[in-house]
Amino acid sequence: MSELKPDFYEIEVGSNQLRAAVWKGRGARKPLLVFNGIGANIEVIAPLAARLTDRDVIAFDPPGVGGSGPASLPYRPRQLVHMAATILDSLGYDEVDVLGVSWGGAMAQQFAFQYGKRARRLILCATVAGTFMVPGNPKALMKLAHPRRYTDPEYMKKNFETLYGDAQSDAPDHSGRLIAPSAWGYAYQLMASVGWTSVPFLPFLKQPTLVLAGDNDQIVPVANGRFLAALIPGARLEIVKGGHLFLVSALDEVLPLIKGFLDDPLPEEKSKPLRSRGFAPRSA
Repeated sequence: MSELKPDFYEIEVGSNQLRAAVWKGRGARKPLLVFNGIGANIEVIAPLAARLTDRDVIAFDPPGVGGSGPASLPYRPRQLVHMAATILDSLGYDEVDVLGVSWGGAMAQQFAFQYGKRARRLILCATVAGTFMVPGNPKALMKLAHPRRYTDPEYMKKNFETLYGDAQSDAPDHSGRLIAPSAWGYAYQLMASVGWTSVPFLPFLKQPTLVLAGDNDQIVPVANGRFLAALIPGARLEIVKGGHLFLVSALDEVLPLIKGFLDDPLPEEKSKPLRSRGFAPRSA
């Protein structure tokens, strides 16, 4: 079966013009909403999204990132996830599963709390609970704070292992999908997470949750995954081989974990026909 290609949409959300994408699956599984890492455009999660062929996968570029328009004003996580909910409304989706990567993992936690009735399952990849985190390798964190990794392919290649903990051989494939964010777009993403933490609400999340952590992650050590799994009721922790970009470097290992978790029906769904759990987007 061939991999899926995305359809792109331009969606106006308040004063922001945002680019969204939908990989339209051929099955009737629950749609998956993806929150990307800091500075990362939609195309970065394409390898994962294209292989989830039995469900729709939705992603969007935050203001000032990828193909979205410039950020009009700074925003907080609650405002960013409101943008996500508005995009879902525009595309015709109601309930979704939610996956977040790194910075996007924080947004996924916020979405699951803020829009609890719309989030069926939660997958947190290489992420933290905000300010309550075990810091990573200082060398990696210093490079993470600067957007040069998006604008200079040679810099990315040279520092790939130090920055992410993944094999340097993965660098060309990853950097080839990157679109440099604007300076303000990147800065607003950094500012959004300042002072934010999910610790007060994690014990109240009701979604079944899968926490994935890379055993060689230089930015988000495994201890952060253990911390999240300990605070979220019933959360399942899986430690996989790879660094911060294990969704790229170890996709063949990670994909069955993700699919198995998403495909396992909730108790109240086991009596419902599968077809009733699908949604089809309308044109934006």
